[in-house]
Amino acid sequence: MFAFLRPFCVFLALGGFLTACAVDDPRNEFADLTYSHLGEIRLDVGDVRIEQAYIMPGKDPNVEHRFPVRPHDAATRWAQDRLEADGDRLVFRYIVREASVTETALATQSGVRGLLTTDQSERYEARIVIDMQILDGRQVQATANAEARRSITVPEDISLKEREQVWYKLTEDTMQDLNTQLEETVRSAFFPYIIL
Repeated sequence: MFAFLRPFCVFLALGGFLTACAVDDPRNEFADLTYSHLGEIRLDVGDVRIEQAYIMPGKDPNVEHRFPVRPHDAATRWAQDRLEADGDRLVFRYIVREASVTETALATQSGVRGLLTTDQSERYEARIVIDMQILDGRQVQATANAEARRSITVPEDISLKEREQVWYKLTEDTMQDLNTQLEETVRSAFFPYIIL
């Protein structure tokens, strides 16, 4: 007599299951790394060209392609947010030369001792290198570069969610170091082209 209700009950049960899955979703939500709040650096150039020279290998030992915010995207965003062309000639080239993160397996203890201790099992090393140039046509007027490196280790019992949080923090911290380097380098090496 209530056979017509059976599909409806299955639908409700399936809906409840999917809702539970959404609530228990282990994925992290990460904010974009932005730099406009740090203020613009105004340059006496007609154009700022941002170039990606780094190609992610997409395989071990490199792992940056698995990051929630990839270092090369953060390095590109820095230039988009902070460098402003405010002249009528010349070109400022900002080249992301490298934005790599490598993973190295660390030795862990085995046997009973290994069961009783939590070792650090991987080390992540980030390196971001930026090349910069002022061009007048094809003539290079000035060059400089900036580099930032950071590393961190993680324990062997780390979850994927916690690992992603470590990766995000590694990118964020490396970019903070790079921001300091870039500010100092741009303001010193390209001082004649800075609009105060």
